[in-house]
Amino acid sequence: MEQNNVNYNFTSADRSGTSANANAAANANASASGSASGANAPARDFTVVNAIIENISRHYSGNRRGVLLTIAALLSGGHLLLEDVPGVGKTTLAKALTGSINGRFKRVSLTPDVLPSDLTGFSVYNRKTEAFEFKKGALDCNFLLADEINRTSPKTQSSLLEAMQEEKVSVEGITYELPQPFMVIATQNPVELAGTYPLPEAQLDRFLMKLSLGYPGREEEKYVIARGASVRRDPDVKAVASCEDVVRLQETVNGIYLSDAVTGYILRILEATRSNSEITLGLSPRAGISLAKASKALAFMSGRNYVLPDDVKQLLVPVCAHRLMLGRDTRASGVSAEELLYSILKTVSVE
Repeated sequence: MEQNNVNYNFTSADRSGTSANANAAANANASASGSASGANAPARDFTVVNAIIENISRHYSGNRRGVLLTIAALLSGGHLLLEDVPGVGKTTLAKALTGSINGRFKRVSLTPDVLPSDLTGFSVYNRKTEAFEFKKGALDCNFLLADEINRTSPKTQSSLLEAMQEEKVSVEGITYELPQPFMVIATQNPVELAGTYPLPEAQLDRFLMKLSLGYPGREEEKYVIARGASVRRDPDVKAVASCEDVVRLQETVNGIYLSDAVTGYILRILEATRSNSEITLGLSPRAGISLAKASKALAFMSGRNYVLPDDVKQLLVPVCAHRLMLGRDTRASGVSAEELLYSILKTVSVE
């Protein structure tokens, strides 16, 4: 596979202790098998990915790691949950991504009065035709930005489940397919808890990743302040890729080679979370599938047609931390899901 010209290093240091032998073994296994499932991607695929990243960077000057993880979620065909304090660029990043792709984009502010039918659609009676007509809801799009998802009612939150899992909606016994690609990017504020409805585990499990962008670096923040003070509103994002490009990229990523050894490594991580006394609810098979898909995307972005254990390690926290349910004593002691996953990585054998 031709190497791309963008540095996709997500982390400056591997806290889990990388095994060079394991990576070499995965490399050898991929070569021995001919990487039958991961044919070499044409250079145009990397050109499209690089163009999207560069276009996002023109409009969003924050966490570069967040940008790369967002692209990985897109290539994996998954959904993204952005949780952070107000004003750090959650919506800006989402709009920069969706604007970079020439698809249908809709934005919904999920206030408490939003109804499930506002998302899925509803039937109305047409007096002229004397028949019911289906009016499509906000979910009829390629990219849905769901602002403040934890402020709407649980009933409305649950109306997203079928769309996020099966990419279809059912209204009055009729099923409607959603356009491809389809991606939900949701934001929520962890600070203001009054009037919010925390997402249940079933809903959280539908998000491939949960990211926290954090505050930008000093120079980036200085640039953002100067730029924001000189314009009345952000300029529109120009599309640099088509929906067909995204679907093709997702198919290419799906064909990336995943060896039995790496699959076994993912399985051992899942099992370790289920047997940990500090965790009430461990990782499900869906979490393992999501981790495998995201690892394939990272391998592709790194110019490889096979997955390494390092890909799994780098993506474990953003893909899996929000899926864990910690015990009461663990939460009271201040231990986070991220810290538990890092400690589990140190105990799970790669080989």
